[in-house]
Amino acid sequence: IPTPDESMVVIRFANPRGIDFPYLISMIENSWMSRPNSIVVPGGKQDLAMQLILTPMILQLMERSRRAGGARRKIQAVSKTA
Repeated sequence: IPTPDESMVVIRFANPRGIDFPYLISMIENSWMSRPNSIVVPGGKQDLAMQLILTPMILQLMERSRRAGGARRKIQAVSKTA
């Protein structure tokens, strides 16, 4: 079984609009674009790639939720009394 450092990971974007490929390639050593919507990264850099790709998406979702009123919803903790 190959180790992560002996493997390559292909990340394909169904909709690459808004993905900053030059930034990703500059941040992930030994990565390259194999197609206009795909990037190849060393297996050992998969965690970094996921962080760089997903963090902006998650922040965008959080901002959309906040704008839609998600911040107004309060979750009340349920406490148990003995």
